[in-house]
Amino acid sequence: MLPLSLLRTAQNHPMLVELKNGETYNGHLVSCDNWMNINLREVICTSRDGDKFWRMPECYIRGSTIKYLRIPDEVIDMVKEETQVKSRSRSEVSKGRGGGQNMRTGRGGNRGAFGNRGRPAPLARGGGNQGNRNPQNKNKK
Repeated sequence: MLPLSLLRTAQNHPMLVELKNGETYNGHLVSCDNWMNINLREVICTSRDGDKFWRMPECYIRGSTIKYLRIPDEVIDMVKEETQVKSRSRSEVSKGRGGGQNMRTGRGGNRGAFGNRGRPAPLARGGGNQGNRNPQNKNKK
């Protein structure tokens, strides 16, 4: 389970965020980005020693300052269900139910008996120095 997919699923759910400096923020997750920066609404902030509290309508927390997040179990269950559904659909595609993509082989696909665009592949040059483009080897025999 990836942390960012967990955060995206946790939007509009309550969460607790503890920062590296010891402060905690309780609120509802509004949004997050790829750097784990988050926006919370209806926030209660608790000081490091736990004796001061602040109520804020919203706050922004930079992802690099986050120590850990506490998310409700129901959100974790939702993410597990999503990953199971995705893995089932991927296994169906790999079994050949998802389209014709799995019939190709290699980078260019299945080209059959002929090479590119229906033309026969060029024959390889053989014999001695024929085809050698290094000018230093021209006079050697």
